[in-house]
Amino acid sequence: MTSHDDAYLDRASTQLRESRQRAGLSLRALARRAGTSHATLIAYEKGTKVPSVTTFMRIIGACGLDIDFVTSRRVRHQDGLARGEELAAVLRLAEQFPASVSRQMNYPVFPHA
Repeated sequence: MTSHDDAYLDRASTQLRESRQRAGLSLRALARRAGTSHATLIAYEKGTKVPSVTTFMRIIGACGLDIDFVTSRRVRHQDGLARGEELAAVLRLAEQFPASVSRQMNYPVFPHA
């Protein structure tokens, strides 16, 4: 499994567990409503088993909830820089600023005109 798959699995298992808790349902009560076993729900919530999209939606529905899908473009590169490189550049820039601010303001003295 790739890190992308791991991230999906973590999000799916967390969403199922939080939805069940939000609905105030025990594993057995949700299993009855969703037409599955409580052992399967435990595996889904622990992330040891991956539900199909259809099964995921059925379980969320049994919690009395609905899922809305929103798509957005992933930003991988901007101005030719990878996002990690861009963050590194921003952090290098931030290092140029003082860590603490002086209470006295220093400014250049200009000659009178």
